[in-house]
Parts: sequence; structure tokens; C-alpha cells
Amino acid sequence: MAAAGGAQSAGPASEEPRPEAPGGRRCSSAEEAALEVSWVQGFSNKNFGFINNQTVCYPCGNYILFLDIETKKTTVLQCPSGQVGAFAANGNRQVLAFSDRRLNPIIYIYTFPELSKLTELKGNVQLDYTLLAFSFRGPYLASYSSLPEFVLSVCPVKLPDGQGTVSPHKDLFFPVSHSEDPYHGPDLPVSAIAGLVGDEAETFMPRDYLKPSVHPTAHCWTATSEIYMGCKEGYVLAIDAERCSASVLQQKPLPEYMCKLSDIVSYARREVQKRKGGKTKNLQKPVLFAMAFCKEGLYAAGSEGILFFYHIKGLQYEIKICADILQPISSLIFSPDYTVLLLVTDQGTVYTYKPAHSGETVKLLDTCSSCFLAADFLTPGNKYCVSVTTSGEVQVWLLEDGTCLSKLNLDIEATAMACCPSSNSVAVGTKRGQIYFLDVTKVEAPRVVHRTFLSKFPVLSLHYDQSGQFLIARATEGHIFILDARPSKLFQVLGYIVLADEVLDLSVVSDFRNDLVEVMVLLNVAEIQRARLEIFCLSSALTTDNDKYVDEQGMLNANAIKKEQYDLDYPLSSAVRLKDNIVYGYCACAPFICKYHLSEENMLEDPSVLLSEKRTPSKQFGSGFLRLSPNSRWLASAAKDGVLFIYHTFTMDIFAQKHCHSYQGGGIRSMVFSLDGKFILINGKNDGALVCLKWKKIKKIEVKEAVSHWQSLFAILNKSTSNENVVLKSMTEWQFDSEPTSASLPEEEASLRSSNVEMTEEDGNVTSLYSASTNDMTWIGQKIKKVIREETQRFANQKEELQMGIKKLRKTIQKMMHENEQVPDTEKLEQHEFNLDTEEMERARAEAEQEVARVRKEIEMENLANRYLQDVIKRECWDAMCVKGRAVKCFHMACEVKNYPLKERSKEELELLEKVLQSKKIETANLKVQKKSLETDSETLLSMEGEKAEEGMANGSASYCLTGSLSSQYGGDTSILYHQWDLHTREQKVNQIVLLKDIIYKVKTAFNKEFDTVARQKEQEIARVKERNVRIQEISAQLDLQVEVWEPSLTDDEIPERALTVQDSEIKVEKYLTEQEIEKEEMLAKSEMERHFAAMDNERLRALNDMMGGVLEVKKEDILKMDIPPPPFISKPEHVWNDEEKKMFREHEQKVKELNEEKEKYRRALENELKKLETSIQETTQTFDETVCKLSEKKVKFEMVIYQEELKIVNLTYALMLDEELNTREAGLRNFLMKKEKEKVKIARTIQTTKNKIEAYTDTYENAIIEDKNLESGFTKEFADVPANLLDELFQLYKHRPKAPVTEMLLDTANPYGDCPGSAEDEKDALTLLMKAMDELDSPEHRPNGLDLSIWERFCRARQNKMESEKLVKWKALTLEEMQAFLQRRMDDNEKIKSEIEDIFQELTWVQEEKMKLELNLTIQFLLKQGQVELESTEIPDYTDALLINKSIIEELNCSIMAQGEKKIASMVEYKDFSKGMFRLEWEHKKMRMQIEDLKQKAQDIVRLPITKDRQLFLTVPNHDSHIAHHISVMEQTLGLMDKLHEKNVKNRQKRIKELEKSIRLKEQANYKLSLELKEMLVSVSEKRHIFEAADTQHISEKIAKQRYREILKQKHLRRRVREQEEEFEVLQAEVERLRSRTFPAL
Repeated sequence: MAAAGGAQSAGPASEEPRPEAPGGRRCSSAEEAALEVSWVQGFSNKNFGFINNQTVCYPCGNYILFLDIETKKTTVLQCPSGQVGAFAANGNRQVLAFSDRRLNPIIYIYTFPELSKLTELKGNVQLDYTLLAFSFRGPYLASYSSLPEFVLSVCPVKLPDGQGTVSPHKDLFFPVSHSEDPYHGPDLPVSAIAGLVGDEAETFMPRDYLKPSVHPTAHCWTATSEIYMGCKEGYVLAIDAERCSASVLQQKPLPEYMCKLSDIVSYARREVQKRKGGKTKNLQKPVLFAMAFCKEGLYAAGSEGILFFYHIKGLQYEIKICADILQPISSLIFSPDYTVLLLVTDQGTVYTYKPAHSGETVKLLDTCSSCFLAADFLTPGNKYCVSVTTSGEVQVWLLEDGTCLSKLNLDIEATAMACCPSSNSVAVGTKRGQIYFLDVTKVEAPRVVHRTFLSKFPVLSLHYDQSGQFLIARATEGHIFILDARPSKLFQVLGYIVLADEVLDLSVVSDFRNDLVEVMVLLNVAEIQRARLEIFCLSSALTTDNDKYVDEQGMLNANAIKKEQYDLDYPLSSAVRLKDNIVYGYCACAPFICKYHLSEENMLEDPSVLLSEKRTPSKQFGSGFLRLSPNSRWLASAAKDGVLFIYHTFTMDIFAQKHCHSYQGGGIRSMVFSLDGKFILINGKNDGALVCLKWKKIKKIEVKEAVSHWQSLFAILNKSTSNENVVLKSMTEWQFDSEPTSASLPEEEASLRSSNVEMTEEDGNVTSLYSASTNDMTWIGQKIKKVIREETQRFANQKEELQMGIKKLRKTIQKMMHENEQVPDTEKLEQHEFNLDTEEMERARAEAEQEVARVRKEIEMENLANRYLQDVIKRECWDAMCVKGRAVKCFHMACEVKNYPLKERSKEELELLEKVLQSKKIETANLKVQKKSLETDSETLLSMEGEKAEEGMANGSASYCLTGSLSSQYGGDTSILYHQWDLHTREQKVNQIVLLKDIIYKVKTAFNKEFDTVARQKEQEIARVKERNVRIQEISAQLDLQVEVWEPSLTDDEIPERALTVQDSEIKVEKYLTEQEIEKEEMLAKSEMERHFAAMDNERLRALNDMMGGVLEVKKEDILKMDIPPPPFISKPEHVWNDEEKKMFREHEQKVKELNEEKEKYRRALENELKKLETSIQETTQTFDETVCKLSEKKVKFEMVIYQEELKIVNLTYALMLDEELNTREAGLRNFLMKKEKEKVKIARTIQTTKNKIEAYTDTYENAIIEDKNLESGFTKEFADVPANLLDELFQLYKHRPKAPVTEMLLDTANPYGDCPGSAEDEKDALTLLMKAMDELDSPEHRPNGLDLSIWERFCRARQNKMESEKLVKWKALTLEEMQAFLQRRMDDNEKIKSEIEDIFQELTWVQEEKMKLELNLTIQFLLKQGQVELESTEIPDYTDALLINKSIIEELNCSIMAQGEKKIASMVEYKDFSKGMFRLEWEHKKMRMQIEDLKQKAQDIVRLPITKDRQLFLTVPNHDSHIAHHISVMEQTLGLMDKLHEKNVKNRQKRIKELEKSIRLKEQANYKLSLELKEMLVSVSEKRHIFEAADTQHISEKIAKQRYREILKQKHLRRRVREQEEEFEVLQAEVERLRSRTFPAL
């Protein structure tokens, strides 16, 4: 097509490479022919796009197809360099972009409909692009690359802030609140707990925090920069991109009647779907896989195949079903004018939907989503072609323009396809070994008319001969089937051959003169790494008289087909044969095409290696294949690189070439020439493209030769084709559920369907491979079944006779075996001697021995593994223990005590312990020296208090309360431990852990010693009990008592070594002995027997046993066995006895009586001894049980002590871990602070740079405004020569502006994103359109009447300059606005980073405070007796602010306070006495001054003595002395009152002095505490000053300093106010005292 040609000339990358001749020179014939793309069909992926309002485009292999929605015409654009990768289209600008798939890929941008290349974009991507996307309004293209970069790029990059940043997860790295546990410490982020520093700490997300979330499936943008996202769980989310928040949209509640109606509709849909056998659809929460947004709402679809419309208001929506296409929808695409919605399905079908009409969907494109398998031309080969996909879909195409005429889906996995030259039938081979025959006489409605089930082997390829007489099917395992290709013969299977090697390719040549078809097969001989050719001939007689050429099983006779064989010198992957015995082969190991000439010398009898005559270099790579044109003039070569080369068969010069597929798509799968040579069909392997090529440039003689060959062949086949098509049309359509018939076995058809053949057990194994029903039986199976049935019928009598003979022989052998059982053992025959089939017996024995050897080897390996495991466990859990774990049990109670298994401490542990002890000694010595240097004189003054404190400390150490454990009482030395109040540093805590572990080890060792003592005691007790049991057994034997003797023993827990050895009594199975071991056992038994017999042959021992029972004297223990024999006359009657006999009898009775008394006495002694022994055993064992019980109680106490020390270790370990977490947190915060400061510096530079640019650009903008105003003001001066009446009209035209294009306005109103503000680039485009509109206004017909043409032209130029100046000002204003917006964003980022830095500093301060608290706030372990923590009330006091202080510190502090108090009292007494002396001297001095004054006054009075009334009174009053005495008494009373008042005031002043002294002491204590706090604050201030100086936070420190300065000023002002009020209060108090003294002078 024309578009294809335009696409090929789009750029230099699309030019075809010049072919070269084999010698390396350029081939001149390459210019004589050229190929072009006629049409392309296929659907490689679901990537669609609108290029304008009427055309959609989509990639397919190496091509991009443009489909017109209205006319359904397709245009093709070829990628210049291989397969199309990522793809994007912009319908508003009619531009598309795509990338190629090669190293360092390039992005190509083309325009439509010109299909001209605009530009090429080259980036730093190494492998591939995965996504491309156009922006709607701006000229920006976004691309995303695959590995290893994974880079998102925007071209061209116009924005300064093109790259984004990723902020850490605030909830994890910066917790919202710091909750603090007084025991467990502060709550730190998980990154600090995990010990992470750096970027990992900021982005770390633990698995527990990863909650189940939704899985996105589709998304789309809205006009307000929100995102609607569909989820796999059926939810629809609304995401605010600016706030990074998501909300779930809820369906708006429906009215009650609507809910009922919806339920009814949903139920009806589910029932219909169930009847169809499909999966029920969830319409309440559909899973959305595609979304498209418009002004009216949101269109969405999913796997249900239903198009939904969501009308969204706020966070609620109403759903509406628009269409149901019954296929999963993968994407939704709106046209640029938003009038057409494109629905793309997973199966390759594309529908259109018009939302404005709300009608049904219309099918736009119906392609198959699977890849094309093969394609071929339908007879006569110049009008139609047929293709098949791997999924079994057959398509019929119009050869002229690639229109799809019809489809037929076979629902099978197809493997091969070919079109018959003699009829309009198509054969399709399957993976199951079936061949489907299709009738395509009506191209609009193809149908299946027959199916042949050849074998269970997949059909690899199908080949017709040129006459259309034979169909050769190539299957796996070297099977080649020959079928009659004519419908009139019902596609009869003629026979098959089986070749020894793998079949690689097959070539068919028809000899019309001799009526023969020669078939050449290419074999791969693995043994010699060479190719082999086998050629056999098929004559037409094979179809008429088939029985002569095949055997009973359907295999062709070798003599009938005249098989020939040739060995080639190279391994080939494909080969074709010409009629003149010329063979071309594609070399598999090197890029060569080899030419061979087959001669009659190299036949099957002499298979020598055939050498190639010529090797033509090939420019292709990868495995390939060769195909021959029908006239044998052109040889096509295709390979994995996707390039098609066509050679001249005579000269092997490159005739033409075409890069129609690519290596990324798997290369070329198949290709075929049309019979007239005008078209070539090629399909790729994995790219899903079917390409039809035609000749763009070719010599007329070449076309003439191809057409003449086609015409001659058509003339030969014309009559047979018509006849076969008539038969083909008359054939009934084959039904998939009906039973197929075999045309090769017509006479057996009824019998095969009606009955099954009964087989004996001897031949049952053959027929088990085949089904009894012909429906599933292959053609080979039917043949074998027929042969077996005929043989069964033919040899039925012989088989019956053989079976009867075998039965008789079996009975005879069984009788002989029964008789053999009755004879003696010496005459018995072995079992194997009755076996007639010795070979079978030997084989079974060999198999049994092999199985035994295999099982024995497996058992040995398993035993070896178990031994290794045993060795590992023993080495780690037993040998490594210096103290083995064992137990001690009581004799009579269920009490058990276990010891502590201990591993031997390693050398490193002992060295560490020694190091810690040495360090502790050094620290103790240093502490003593420091204490001695700090001793003062106060110690001598407070000796009594010190003695009391020492007594208190002695009592405290005795109570073990402060130590925290009782380990010193159980073998541990607590004197080496640090005091619990002194564990401030990390080194001290680590050393304390080492010392505590040593104490635990010593405690366990102390208990193990006591345990070993008890264990040895039990062994001694058991030995004693065994000794006594021996005596008990002896007594029981003498007394003939059946007493059960209690035999104590040690259990496996008490002797764990027993578990490591296996006793013979524990083995319950029979031991396997080898022949050598059996012989050794027999020899030992024989020697033992001989020794026993030799011992029995001793005459002395026999005599001793016979006479004295084996002993030489009678023991006392045998007295109970003694018996006095009666006299010999005891048998006589008593009256017959004589006197002597009677005397003897009386003596006998006396002896018997004495013996009985002796026996009774001895028996009582034995019984008493027995009771004593039993009592002794009972008492000793019970005593031991009590010892074990005491040991158990002691074990509990030891466990308590060990747990106390382990609790200390746990607390110290937790403190160390918390300290490490705080250090990690501090390091992470400092790292994060450094990053933020770098970002702040970077943003500050950007802000400064942007400000400078804005200032410079503002000057340019102001200059442009001034120039624009100057142009308008200078218009009158420039056209001063124009008359006044025309000047006004020109000025009106000067201000007139054309309107904007209507199409753009319509586009903006239809598009939901049209309201977005434009950019400076858009203004440039608008200026271009406006200048085009101005060209119409500048035409002379708009000139005013009477105006000169030169002035009009000058006016047009001035108006254009004015318009350009206005647009320039507007464009600069937009640019300045964008720059200012960018500056504002950067300033906001700067403020945000400032706040983040402040938060980091606060967090750092908090971490440092927590570290200080951790060092000072220690975890102390106390031992409290029961009752010390009991409270009468249920309310527990709050001790959160309490401080734990050592008692000695308080006592020392009290002692020092008391000493200082006594010193102060002594100094105050001295001060008081000194003050009294001073007051007394002052008073005397004052008295003397007053006396002097009095004397002086008296002298003056004497000199100036006037006669006053007093004197007159003295002179006149007779009793003047009494009067004076009365006056004196009154004054004395007044003085007494004044003295009392003075004493009272003195007491009050003394009381006030004591209160002031007490307040002074409190102030001194407060000052001391403040001095300590001042030291800590100074340290903290210095640390913070170092942190601030290191962090370079001058602005924050200034801010904090200002805030601190304000606080200091405020405090200063408050202090001044307090001082003023105090002074005012003192003045008022003095005034009150003055008024009081005035009012009450007597007081």
C-alpha cells in the first residue's frame, strides 16, 4: 500500500541494506527487485490509541497499523529497526511515538496522516523502554525504561523541577509521640531497634507493619488532578495526589423498590450465566481492569465483559450498565473529541461505543490474540489465502487488501497447516496427532468435513505435492504418513514409514511426466553430527492398488517406494530439492547455504559422505529454513533475525530482501510463495504478525516466467480441481461429537463399532495401548487391532492346544512337588530344581539381589547419616560438657534432683574474666585513693555519727537487701561485683555481666559438688543393699521362703552414659550375619561344647559329688538339711523289737529331738537376722530419701539465686540494648539531618538562581511592555501622511484582531481536561494559528477605499509587528508567571525543610536527654522479705517522681549538715556576745555624752536660773517631796511597762532570728543543689553548642537565642517588679509601725 511505502522512506533506518555477493562484492541484481508490504494482520498486544477522531492505531510486530473506524481501511507503518517496543499516540496533535527493541533503543516520532518522521530521541537507556505517554496539552513525552535503569524521563525537559524526591515514612522514622515506660525505657522507632543507619533507617518497613492492602488493577486521572483507581478486591478509590490521601467510594443507597428490582435483575443474570455454563458475575463489586474519564463521569470495565458507568458525586457513586460484550475487557480509550469509546478485549476483539447515543457496541476489529502458526494460498492462489493460529483458529483473508472474510475456531492446539492444490480444502494438523480437513469452497463459511486420527504423535508439518494427489504428514519419532489428498477418496490414509533418526525437514517434488512424487527427508544423525537425506518415490498406483505397497500394519514396503540415502558433510536445519537433483541446505553450525548435486553413485548400499559443491555465505543468524518458489527460480531463506532473503537458484545471487520480522519476536516461523509468484506470506513466531509482501520492483521476464508456470500448472489441475470441489461441497459437515470412520478400513467399520475383541492374557499387553472404541482409536491402532484379530482367528486352534498342554504340564509339576515334600530331607530336591524357566529364575534372582544391594546401600547411607548426626550431637551436647547432666532419684518416693550440666569455659572466656577482675581491682584501689584525698576535718568532728553509719552499713550488708541476690550464701563471691548504684558506663555494665556469669557458674559448681556427694552416697547405699540382699537370698533359700527380694538399681537418668551404648537385649530384630561371621560363631560354639565335655570327664569331681555332695565338711548352714537316718529295723513291727533295738530306737528318737531343737533354734536365728536385714535396708534407704529431699529443697534455693543473677543480667543486657538503640537513633537522625541540610543548601541555591533569573526576565518583560506601548503611540506619527478620515479607519483596523479557530474551542469543550491553564508553549502555538488568520486580513480586498497600496502594505507590516509584540508580551507574562510559581514551590519546599530540621533537632535533644536519663536512672534489684511491701490501704502511692538514694549518702549529708549547723550556732553566739559588748560601750558612750550635756545644761541653768512655777511650787508647796515621790512612782510604773514591752520585742526578734537562720540553711542547701544543676546545665549547654556548631544551624540558633533573650528580659522585668513591690511593702510596713506607735504610744 502507499502508506507502507511512505513508512519505509521515513528515515535512513528504514532503508534496506545492500546485499553482497558470496565473494564480498556488491551484487548488482539487488537493484533489479524489491519487496514491499501489501498488508499486515495481527494483534500482538492490547496497546491501542487514537491518532485522530476517526483512526485508531496499534502495534503489531515490526509494524504499526492504522485502522479507519468508518471505512475499516488499514494503513501500515514499519519500524525502521526491528520490532516495535513501547508505543503512544496523541490524537489532539496527530502524533505517535514508538521505540525499537535493540541495544540503546531510539524513540521515533511520526505525524499522521503523512507518516513522516519528525524526530528521533536518543537517551541513555541500554536495553528497552516499557512505557511511553504524551501529555495532553504540552509537547512533552514521558518514557520509562526497564532494567537496569528504571528511569522516568520527560522529553523535552522544560521544567526545572523535573526530578522528584521520596520522603521517608514519618510514622516509622518520626513517631508521633514519645511514650516512655519507666521500666522498658523510651519508645523508639523500629529502624533504631533494628540497628539501621542511613537510607535503610528512613525507608525500613517491618513485616508486622505491612498490613493486607488492596491490589490496584486500573487507574485514570481526573480534571482536578485526582486519581480514580480500581482494585482487585472490588473497591474504587479516589486518591488526592497533592495530599497523598485515599478514600473509598461508596455506592449510593438505592430506594427500596430499586433494590428489589436490582436483585431480580442480578438473579436473572446469574441464572442465565449458570445455564450457559459460565462463571457468575459479581455486579455489586466488579473487579475493574480498565477506566476512562469524561465530563459526565467514569467508564469502567473488567473481566465480566460489562461496561459500567459511574456517576460520582463526592464519595458516593451511582452505577449504570451500558453494554455487555461477554468478553473480558482489558482497556478503554476515548477518541480525542470524546464521542467514541474504544473497548479492547483480551481475545483480540475491539468494539466501539458512542456514549452520546447510548446504543449497542459495534465490533471494529476481530483478530486472534494468539500467534499465527502458518499461512498458505488457496487454490488457484491469486485471490484468497488461509492462516491458522496456535490456538486452532482458521482465518480466510482477501489477498488484495487483507480483509478478513471468515473465521472458524477448531478449539485445538494446531501444529501445521497446508492448502491442497487440487481442491479448495485445507488440512490442519494438531498436537494430538489428528488432521482436520476443511471445506473452503465458500470462503465466507469454511467448515470441517473430515477428521483423521493418525497416531498419538503430534503432527509437525503437512506437505502437498504440486499435483494435489498426496498429503505427506510429518510426525514425531520419525513417522511420516502418506494420505490421499483428494476429497473423492475421503482423504484415505495410504500408509506410513518410520525413519530411524529425527526428521528436520521435508521437500516434495512432482514429476508430471513419469507420474511420480519424490519425497526428500532431511534427518539429523546424532552419532556422526551430520545430516542425512533419504529420498523415496510415491507413484499414482499407491492410490489405486494400495495393498501391494503396504503390509498388514499399514507400513509402506521399502522396495515399493525405492528408498535412497545420502550422508552430507554438514549438519543442516533445512533442505529443498530441485527437479534436476540439486539440493540446497541451510547449514546449522555456520551461516552458509550449501549446494549439493545428487548422483546415482551415492546410494543406500554405499552411504559415503556427499560433499557440497558450493557454499553461499548467509547474512542471517540463528537457525533458519529454506523454501522454494513454485517455478523453482527463487530460493527463500528465513531465520531468527526476521530478515527474508530471496536468491536466484542458479547463481545464488541475492534477488531481494525484506526485514519483515525481528529477532525479539522469535524471527520468521513460516513463509510461502503464491503459485503465480506475485505474493509472499510470512508470519512471525511470537510477534503475532502475518505479513503479505508483493513485488515493488521486478523484471518483467521474472514475472512472465512465474505466471507461465502458474498457468501451465493451473491448466493441468483445472479439471481435477473442479471435480474435487464438487465432491467437497457434497460432503456433510463433520460433527465433533460423532464417531469418526476410517476410510482405510471400510470392510471392518461395522464390526469395529459393534463389538470388541476378546484377548487372552498373553496378548493383552498389546491391545491395552489402544482403546476399544474407534472414536478414540488412531489409524495405527485400528491397523494393529485388525492384525491381532486376524491372527487370533487364524491360530485359534493352535493357541487352544498350547494352553491345554501348559495346563497339563502345570498339574504334573505340582504333583511332583507334592511328592517331593513327602520324601526324607536327604532325598528332597531344591525348590529351584522344579523351575522350568531357569533363565527367568536367574533374572528374578539377579533383580532381587540388585534390589537387596540397593536397599542395603540405602540403609548403610542412612546409618552413616545417623552416625554422623549422633557424633555431632554427642560432641556438642556430651563431650563438650565438663559436668555431664545426670539425676538422683529417691528409693521410695517420686522425687528427683538433677544437677547443672556445665560446659568447660573456653580460654577466651577465662581471659576475659581475668581481665575484668584485674580492672575491678584497679578501680577499687583508685576509689580508695580518691576517698583518702577527699577526707576533711569534719570526719573527726563527726566520729560518732560515722560509727553509727558504719554500723548501719554493716547491718545493711548483712541483710543482702541492696545486693539484690543471695549468691554469697551459696558459693558466689559478691564482693567482686560493682555496686548497683555505680553501673553508669557501658564498660561497667559489660564487666558486671561477665562477673555475674562467673558467680552463676560458681553457684552451679557448688551445687554440683553437693550433688556428687549424694550421688556417691546412693551408689554406696545400693552396694550395701546388694550385699544384704545376698544374705537375704541365702536365708530365704535355707528357710525355703518364696520372698521377692527388692533389688535397687540406677536408672538411665542417673547413669546417662548408658544411652550412648546399645545392649544386645535392646535389639529386637534378628542380627544379620555374613558368611564369615556365621562360620566364626559355629567355631566358637563347637569349642565351647568341647570344653564343657572335657570338664564333665573329671573323675575326682565326679567322686566328690557322688559321696559328699561336692564338699569335704558339713557347714552350719547345712544343719537344716541334715536328717538322721532311721534304724534298719524300723520297718518291723514294734512288738518284734528286742531290747537292744528298743534302746537304739530311743537313742534315735533322742537324737532326732535334739536335731529338731537345733533346727528350730537355727531357724529362729535366721528369721531374726532376716528381719534385721530388711529393717536396716528400709532405714538406710529412707534416710537417703530424706537426704535427696533436702537436696531438692536446696536445689530450689539454688535456682532462686541463679534466677536472681540472671534477672540482673537480663536488666543489664536490656539497658545495653537500649543504649545501643539510642546511639543508632542518634546516628540515624544525624545522617538524616545532614541530608536535609544538603537539600536545603541545594534548594537555597535554586531559589537564589531563580530569583536572579526572574529579576533579569522582569527587566526583559518591562522592556517588551514599553516597546509595545511605543508601537501604539507611534502609530499616528508613522502614518502622518495619511488623511485624517482614513487615519481613524486605519487605527480601528490596527486594533482589530481575528477570532480563535472554532475547532480548538470545540475540542476544549468536549475534553474534560480542556479547562486546564495553558503554558507558554501553548501560547506559541496559538500565536502561530493567529498569524495564519492574519494573512487573510492582510489581503488587499480589506484595504479601505482611497488608500494607496504601498501604505496598506506598510500598515499590514506595522499591524503584524504590533500583534507580535502583544503576543510576545503575553507569552513573557505567562513565562514569568510560571517562573514565579516555580519559585514559590521551591520556597515552600525550603520552609518545609526548615520545619523538618527543627523537628530533627528536637528529636536529637530528646534522644540525648533519654541517654542521660538512661545513664542516671538505673534499674536496682532488691530482696524484700514477705510483709515489707504490704500496704494497709489499697491505694498505691505514685512513685514516678521518687528518687532512690543510698542511706549512707543521707546519713553523711545529715552529719555534715549538723556539723555546719553547730559551727554556725557557735559563730552566731560569738557574734551575739560581741554585738552585746558593742551595744554596751555605745550605750556608756552615749550616757557620758548625755551627762556632759546635762552638766552643761545645769551650768547654764544655774547661770540663767529663772523663777519658774516649779520653783515657786517647790517654795510654796509644803509637802514637795511627797509630790515628787508620787510623780516618780508614776514614771516608774511607765518604765516597768516599757521594760516588759521591750522584753517582748526582744523575744520576738530572737524568734525571728532563728527563723531567718533556718531559712538561711535551706537557702544554702538549695544553692548547693542549684550549683550541681548549674554544672549539669553547663555541660548540656556545651554539648548543645557543639551540636549547633557542627550542624551549622545559625538561623535556628539565632531564633532560639532570640527566644531565650526574650525569656531573660521577661524574667528580669518580673524580678524588677518583685523588688519594687518588696520596697513598697517595706515602706508601707514602716508607715504602719509609725502610725501604730503614734496611736498607741504606751506600747
